[in-house]
Amino acid sequence: MWFRNLIIHRLGALALQPDQIAAALAKHAFHPGTSLEMQTQGWASPRDNGALVHQVGKQMLLTMRTEKKLLPSTVVNQVTKARAAELEEQQGFKPGRKQMRELKEQITEELLPHAFSIRRDTRVWIDPVNGWLAIDAAAPAKADEVRGLLFKAIDPLPLENLHVNQSPVAAMTDWLATDTAPAGFTVDQEMELQSSAESKATVRYVRHPLDAEDLRRHITAGKRCTRLAMTWNDRVSFVLTSDLTIRRAAALDVITEQPGAGDEEERFDGEFAMMAGELAQMLASVVHALGGSASRNPLGENVRKVVRDGIQAQCERTAHAQGCGGR
Repeated sequence: MWFRNLIIHRLGALALQPDQIAAALAKHAFHPGTSLEMQTQGWASPRDNGALVHQVGKQMLLTMRTEKKLLPSTVVNQVTKARAAELEEQQGFKPGRKQMRELKEQITEELLPHAFSIRRDTRVWIDPVNGWLAIDAAAPAKADEVRGLLFKAIDPLPLENLHVNQSPVAAMTDWLATDTAPAGFTVDQEMELQSSAESKATVRYVRHPLDAEDLRRHITAGKRCTRLAMTWNDRVSFVLTSDLTIRRAAALDVITEQPGAGDEEERFDGEFAMMAGELAQMLASVVHALGGSASRNPLGENVRKVVRDGIQAQCERTAHAQGCGGR
């Protein structure tokens, strides 16, 4: 249930209630792709046969589903090469560049109906109480897809970039240089130091004791901390990165050993409520450790257009029929 990676945004006051949000998402609900679509995307229920917005208290959980056809380029190239050889024998000369491109497109369309499909869900946590919206994604491109589909469904969506008063790189470097973690946090045995020089020389510690003198020597040489593993209040471990994303978030035993009760649905709701409560407090503590929130930068219409255009361009590159936009 726990979000492993969090791409974080600040969320302003939502004018819509959960049922209204669900109705808006329904216009872009997920439907299985046709035999000629490489990829389709849309909103799906976080729980089997449930609503598009799963609500526990005031916390909300959404799921964006992506279905993609698995058609390896090596297979397409092999069939195209064999078909080109047959064509050369028939016409007496090798197919030209244009003819090869058309032949490859034809082979792709022929093979698509026989390709396997895989589905991948990307979850979104909405916390209107504390003003957080987090996307459980490791890749920025996947978060772009989620935001684009959100903006298509909910407009206006009061989503803002997260800004803090102190640079995460400067703060993490200072914590290591002074061998002092911020209140409520401990530094774990994993980090990355990177030089700002053109060489980008990098030193990584993985499950290795952090020697204070060794770290100071690297920092004095000009390296800065870009990733740092930490634990918050002995409850949640995570890796903080230079771009304010959270990686490998995990609940520790003090949380997971708490007894659960009820059926599967009740346990799911309990785990979601627990995750939302713990992560909301942790994120607030991270922001406080970085000097507090700075002036906010709304993701306005221009940014929305860039996100949408980027998604549309990606869809056009991968789709052979209707594209992958939410329906």
